Amino acid sequence: MLDLLNGFVAELRNAGLPVSLTENLDAMEAVKQIPIEDRDAFKYALGATLVKSNSHWRAFETVFEVYFSLRGPHYSLLEDGTTDADEMWREMQEQNRQGEGKGSGGGMDSLTPEELAMMLYQALLNGDQAMMRALAKQSVQRFAGMEPGRPVGGTYYLYRTLRNLDLDSMLEKLMEASRQEVGGELTGLEERLEKDEYDSRIEQFKAEIESEIRRRLVADRGAEAMAKTLRKPLPEDVEFMHASRDEMINLRKALQPLTRKLAARLARKRRHGRKGPLDFRSTVRHSLSYGGVPAEPKFKYPRPAKPELMVVADISGSVAAFARFTLMLVYAIQGQFSKVRSFVFIDGLDEVTEYFKTTEDIQEAIHRVNTEADVVWVDGHSDYGHAFEVFWEKYGRDVGPKTTVLLLGDARNNYHASQSWVVKEIRQKARHVYWLNPEPKSYWNTGDSIVGDYGAHTDGVYECRNLRQLEGFVEKLA
Repeated sequence: MLDLLNGFVAELRNAGLPVSLTENLDAMEAVKQIPIEDRDAFKYALGATLVKSNSHWRAFETVFEVYFSLRGPHYSLLEDGTTDADEMWREMQEQNRQGEGKGSGGGMDSLTPEELAMMLYQALLNGDQAMMRALAKQSVQRFAGMEPGRPVGGTYYLYRTLRNLDLDSMLEKLMEASRQEVGGELTGLEERLEKDEYDSRIEQFKAEIESEIRRRLVADRGAEAMAKTLRKPLPEDVEFMHASRDEMINLRKALQPLTRKLAARLARKRRHGRKGPLDFRSTVRHSLSYGGVPAEPKFKYPRPAKPELMVVADISGSVAAFARFTLMLVYAIQGQFSKVRSFVFIDGLDEVTEYFKTTEDIQEAIHRVNTEADVVWVDGHSDYGHAFEVFWEKYGRDVGPKTTVLLLGDARNNYHASQSWVVKEIRQKARHVYWLNPEPKSYWNTGDSIVGDYGAHTDGVYECRNLRQLEGFVEKLA
């Protein structure tokens, strides 16, 4: 068990979860206090001690299901894709059938697809969890076509199983049964409630199938190999430029707690900054308790001025997601800056500061940026040189010694003139100029990327491919 727990914690760290030695020891202590045979209590005891963020729970569950799935030699795949457990199940059914006589019906292996579908329909209709587990096991055995040693992921076997079950039409049959039960049409509320309930049961059945496939794969390949196969990046490690729709949703969810944490951290950083000059009056006043001896010097804490921020973001193509999340993060912590102004461009440039001032919903402001901003000058292909020239002509006079300018983009200029002199001029007037690039460093200055031309005139070019890197930069910025 100790080796298993050590492997489990190591895999959590490999998946990106921050698990310290102290938390590891806490988990070991928690396990002593709960019955090991209670799998749910065991799971939540580990979760309570090892997981610190709600966005990490899904990754924790995946690793837990791999390392603590039902296992043993009887789950090893045979040549025909079944397991010893399947053989034992069939033998028990055969013995029961022989004991009860021929009229008793037989086991699930003898069921036709139609009979199996009818049993599944009844199990979903009645919410029979035990029957759903048995049918999930039978469905995997019958439809997944699993082979020992075959390097195929569980998603493939899940797809093959679900394709043969046709659960979409099953939902329609279940809804029709509910309508017939009331003898007519359901109200809108009843329709939604019934559909949500049946959707939940179908998802539960899918989870049972996935668990059964995972158990068989773990028995065939080992927990460590399966965990590596199923490993997915945490929301804060997902790359902006390659995120799927579901990953984008998770990114937005992860952004909200991140902004609160970051704002509190930045405020604390300012409040407890370096000490200022000696406060003579306060020192003398506190010396009275020491008989007039100034034993405890007091200092004036400086009030550092909050920087002004100008964000100039490329919103073309794949970098649009990066610009969107950066703007959302900046405006969520705008209290840490004295003023925030935003500009977006493709080959033309437009100021969008008012979009954020007129609403408290950042998502709505971002939608207006994407639909209303005037950012196309000629053909809608990125032209950093022209966009920077427009910025300098219209807004260059607003850049001052308190201004930090943030340039966002991959600097892929479609072989147009760079006009890097603009960045040089901005740097001479501004407090700081930083460039954030969502591409890997290995891609910089390849093809039509000219980030080096601009970076030479900035205080630094930073790789910001995900939320974790973006968080690190913003903490440094303020």
